[in-house]
Amino acid sequence: MTRSFLPGLELSQLFYAEVVAPILEDALDDVPYSAALIGWGSEVQGFDTVRSTDHAWGPRMQLFLGSEDFHALADDLDALLDRELPVEFRGYPVRFAFPTGALARHWVHVTDLRGFFTEQLGAEPDGGLPISAWLTVPTQVLRELTGGTVFHDGVGLLEPYRDHLAWFPDDVWRYVLACQWMRLSQEEPFVGRCGEVGDDLGSAVVAARQVRDVMKLCLVMNRVYPPYSKWLGTAFAALPCAKALTPCLSGALAAQSWQERERHLSPAYEIAAGMHNDLGLTEPLEVSVRYFHDRPFRVLDAYRFTDALVTTISDPAVRALPPVGAIDQYVDNTDVTDRGNADLRRRYIAGPAL
Repeated sequence: MTRSFLPGLELSQLFYAEVVAPILEDALDDVPYSAALIGWGSEVQGFDTVRSTDHAWGPRMQLFLGSEDFHALADDLDALLDRELPVEFRGYPVRFAFPTGALARHWVHVTDLRGFFTEQLGAEPDGGLPISAWLTVPTQVLRELTGGTVFHDGVGLLEPYRDHLAWFPDDVWRYVLACQWMRLSQEEPFVGRCGEVGDDLGSAVVAARQVRDVMKLCLVMNRVYPPYSKWLGTAFAALPCAKALTPCLSGALAAQSWQERERHLSPAYEIAAGMHNDLGLTEPLEVSVRYFHDRPFRVLDAYRFTDALVTTISDPAVRALPPVGAIDQYVDNTDVTDRGNADLRRRYIAGPAL
């Protein structure tokens, strides 16, 4: 049958209102529950298209219970939903297999609210996350937990958890910004130096790394959690600065020489520097590029922004941290930064058990 595409959030919200909520009203009586579509999936970020429907697609949501109610009711509630839910909703199958090859099942996923967040964060969400957790939860995970839509919060914890996670605490934000500027600073002159010795491929690779780091810097300056690589450009394109920066960044990627890459990267650095000054987090800094010492390579000397930001961090423990940053700034591995891998992150960062 022909069906019109419905964005996943809209589809799931209609499914909740028209199908799931009436079942729960009879089944749960006075038992509080929360319902939402958060976590994995392009639809949670509003990035889904018709292509997204080719796998793991259909009306779905999380049904959150308090811990005691979850242990007492989860199995029976899951079985009830399996009996009562329709085969299709708005032309989409209610039961589907994910991953491919698994048994098809409905995706009103009954789960423990506290347990769900603790598994993703690697820390109890009640009372607020410690600084150590803020620095070891990947930004993609934070996007997933704060994205999507809450349909109902009868437990009364889902919205407060999401509000708490909506953005970094101020000192953490300043520290993450400082470390992102340091990443830029450390490789600024290499675009030219690689090219000067005839390593044009190396120059292009460094330029691409700088482009990615400028994009992530701009997202963090705009208080937007950077997503993983598939959606980085999509998220960046929604920023107010994207109109001015995209020609510079695209030009740097398409350039055929280190000099041309530098001509595109330099104004990109200057635009980002101006954005920093507009935030008012530090005293205004000079935004013009300059030569790298006595060498003929133009750089911003981005470490200046690192130094300025670090002096504004009020927590002495955070201020004393080396300019390494949050986990996404020093780990680029999906198995470490993916959802549900909090325990793996903790164990691996502490040192592989060999």
